[in-house]
Amino acid sequence: MPELAFRDGIMDRIRLREQRFDERAYLFVLGALEFCQQRLPERRHISGRELALSCRDMALERFGVLARVVLEHWGVRSSSDIGDIVFTLVDLEMLMSQATDTRDEFVDVFNFDQAFERDYPWCAQFV
Repeated sequence: MPELAFRDGIMDRIRLREQRFDERAYLFVLGALEFCQQRLPERRHISGRELALSCRDMALERFGVLARVVLEHWGVRSSSDIGDIVFTLVDLEMLMSQATDTRDEFVDVFNFDQAFERDYPWCAQFV
């Protein structure tokens, strides 16, 4: 993901709505959206579950064993947090949603401990 910065006061607008997450968390979720689209045969609307799983996969690919540490440093501690980031971006009209999209789609999609610790690819070798 190229290093980008929000411009024109966008981060200020985000901070007025949601102060829990680092700017990099928003950029990461936007990057994960593209990461997901690139894996599809053609571009389409993706569900909250698909985006949450893409965030997990991209974090593992980009940050490896440090994926959980990086996401938690940015304030992202659950798949529900990914939904909060997405809907903040939707509220600010940086992302579009469909009428059927809800924050509930992001709840308990995956467990951070399971995804980034217990199921980490090399962990099974040492158990």
